[in-house]
Amino acid sequence: MKEFSFKQRPQTMATLQKETLDVFIIGGGITGAGIALDAVTRGMSVGLVDMQDFASGTSSRSTKLVHGGLRYLKQMRIKEVAELGRERAIVYANGPHVTTPIWMLLPFYKGGSFGPLATAFGLKVYDVLAGVKKSERRFMLSKDMALQQEPLLKKEDLVGAGMYVEYRTDDARLTIEVLKAAVEHGAYAVNYMKVIKMDTQNLAFTKVTVEDQFTKEQYVIKAKKVINASGPWVDEVRKLEAGLTEKHLILSKGVHVVFDQQDFPLQQAIYFDTQNDGRMIFAIPRDGKTYVGTTDTFYNGAPEEVKITANDKKYLLQAIHFMFPHLQLTERQIESCWAGVRPLIHEKGENPSEISRKDEVWQSEQGLITIAGGKLTGYRKMAEKIVDLVSKQLSIEYHQTYSSCITKKLPISGGDLSGSAFFEQYVERQITSGVQIGLKLEQSEKIVRRYGTNSAQVFRFAEQNDTPLDAVTYGELHYAMHYEAIAKPVDFFIRRTGALLFTIHQVNDMKEAVLDEMAKSFHWTTLQKSDYRKELQEAIDEVVSNN
Repeated sequence: MKEFSFKQRPQTMATLQKETLDVFIIGGGITGAGIALDAVTRGMSVGLVDMQDFASGTSSRSTKLVHGGLRYLKQMRIKEVAELGRERAIVYANGPHVTTPIWMLLPFYKGGSFGPLATAFGLKVYDVLAGVKKSERRFMLSKDMALQQEPLLKKEDLVGAGMYVEYRTDDARLTIEVLKAAVEHGAYAVNYMKVIKMDTQNLAFTKVTVEDQFTKEQYVIKAKKVINASGPWVDEVRKLEAGLTEKHLILSKGVHVVFDQQDFPLQQAIYFDTQNDGRMIFAIPRDGKTYVGTTDTFYNGAPEEVKITANDKKYLLQAIHFMFPHLQLTERQIESCWAGVRPLIHEKGENPSEISRKDEVWQSEQGLITIAGGKLTGYRKMAEKIVDLVSKQLSIEYHQTYSSCITKKLPISGGDLSGSAFFEQYVERQITSGVQIGLKLEQSEKIVRRYGTNSAQVFRFAEQNDTPLDAVTYGELHYAMHYEAIAKPVDFFIRRTGALLFTIHQVNDMKEAVLDEMAKSFHWTTLQKSDYRKELQEAIDEVVSNN
């Protein structure tokens, strides 16, 4: 596979300065990554930058589900449910190593917002609209069957439950794999490169000035079309060009909390409504942990400074106490947590309830194309829509023609398996490769399921380990340095492995050895290493701030 390393940064920036790109994308979250993959596979020359690490915003701080849109049935958003259902299946087919079908239990209670008839009908309609395959279609449970499926459920007034399939994902890894696929097809992508200026005076192209967040060196990149896909920072980018119009972003904060399964032994993913405001909350088991979320409150601060408040924790704990009353969980048992913001589009005169949850694309008079809103599940369709627009404009303005979208059946990096149906067979075969180099069966399986068809390269690195690190961490770390463009320890622990969110104790055990290995590979000075150690410790303190 094609190397995608932080060490290539000078070479990549030198190339970007020489070319006039067809498309330059600001933002390396799932939306920007999807646009890069769509555009480059149509034959466009593509560059992408992010002022932080890739996926460091909303795309690593979601509920980590590729939703089918069930909750939109209550709002009669039929078209949206159908489209999200179709897109969910495509996301899974193109990257089964980062997306996993899980059965979700939807309990209903006397006096609750869901009843047995409404739930059965709603789930059946959902199956039809979303094109759910036969093996994943809903079925209904009696009270006793529901409690057998999940004994922790509140028994009082329980009537029964519906079962349907959602798709669990690792949002950050999904983003990275899409971006890696774009790079493999010829796109250029650089993290920690901030856009600081845009010049639209030249009719043939836009000049974008970017600043390296490590060296503070500045570069000028020319592009025929510039796309602002910076998520919660969309308005900040728009201000660089021409200021804001009446359409602007409102940020919604979402918080998730993580418990060890010894404290919260959930065996079945649950989707339930809260007692106070009727909002829907997820409780999901994952790799020996249970995580719960999300809140949904307006947020007025800087996106990169979002924090978890006492009220956020109180809200989620109250929801847990209501649905799982026998657990008696307290704040002390929260092992880790994360908070993120979601950009919502607001226009003058709208009430808060009217704020759009859908994606929108608009273009300024100077030419900047902005995309905002939308959902993780719909990233590919969003990209198709915006690249269709760009393709049409390039055809009219520059007499250039490009092929149509091919991402519907295009595997992302690690997903070269001819569809999700072959993934379990691949896992069974590939596990033996890890066992043969001395890994335990469960360690080998973990690597195969996380990296898919790229797992062979991770195994090759793991086999070379001669450090205090365990072989799995060594293999993942060196793979991330060579092929996933990590620059800092926090990139590795948060967005490439998720360890900081779900295995915080292991991070504390291995952080010094990881720092040593990265310092050796990247030739850090003593001061640089000290700064990265401090940054990592601050990240650790942030996710365990509830303890």
